Amino acid sequence: MKDRHHGILLGLATYVMWGTSTLFWPLLQPAGAPEILAHRVVWSLAVLVVLMMRVRNLNWLRTMGARKLGLLAIAAALISVTWCTYIWAVNQHHVVETSFGYFINPLVSVVLGVFFLGERLRRIQWIAIGVAAIAVLVLAVDYGRLPWIALTLALSFGLYGFVKKKAGVGALESLSVETALLFVPALGYLIMLQSEGRATFGHASLAKDLLLAAAGLVTAVPLLTFGAAANRIPLSTLGFLQYVSPSIQLFCGVVVLREAMPASRWIGFVLVWIGLAIFAGDSILHRRRTPILSPDLQKAPFNGRCEPRPR
Repeated sequence: MKDRHHGILLGLATYVMWGTSTLFWPLLQPAGAPEILAHRVVWSLAVLVVLMMRVRNLNWLRTMGARKLGLLAIAAALISVTWCTYIWAVNQHHVVETSFGYFINPLVSVVLGVFFLGERLRRIQWIAIGVAAIAVLVLAVDYGRLPWIALTLALSFGLYGFVKKKAGVGALESLSVETALLFVPALGYLIMLQSEGRATFGHASLAKDLLLAAAGLVTAVPLLTFGAAANRIPLSTLGFLQYVSPSIQLFCGVVVLREAMPASRWIGFVLVWIGLAIFAGDSILHRRRTPILSPDLQKAPFNGRCEPRPR
């Protein structure tokens, strides 16, 4: 129980940091999204190397194995897609759409659980997902296109959390491996920009250089807390905590950055909130009605009939 409480606090801290980072990335312009992404990777690895030196425990490398390494390589690719899409969208004044992507991400996590973990949904839960799908269609009509930014963020980050859960590697260790896998291409890209005279780092101002370097802390700290939370609480719980981040992003987009928010767009957001409320309410009611099982049965996979599912 104590471990679960720590996981919830770590998850909450993660999403507060991610939500407020919306106001950080525009400060790095005129650097483009790929350059900022490369700096995120390079400076994140520097932060992680310092942390690993303090821990001084490399025994986990012996148990890494090809399977875990492969999963972390996939996770590294997925988080790169998330990072680059998010940075580009924020700097192109699409903060509201990014918040929508993170609002639908919890439901994406639920769908991943259905298709990849064999989880079962009740009828009311499918209705909730259907309402969210209608919300996506409403926004597609409003934008005149599919909300591809939102969908890319929801899918890539949902899959990232799923893969991290499957890998089962410690937060610091997994993030170190992911960042190390991305380091060489990121550094190579920065060197290419410098050689072509297109780099921002070293050619703008000292303040800009320090902000680009700070991207390592802004990146590494919430990912560490996210990884730690993912290993302590269920994926569904972690998904619902994510409401904090898009709420902050939506506030920043509408109130701080003054992005357009017509009535039709509000309808799309209200629909997804209704879907989330239906899903959360059904989950709470079902939990209250479910009889308390013995510790052995609580640890066993659940097949919907209060008995262990064959492994």
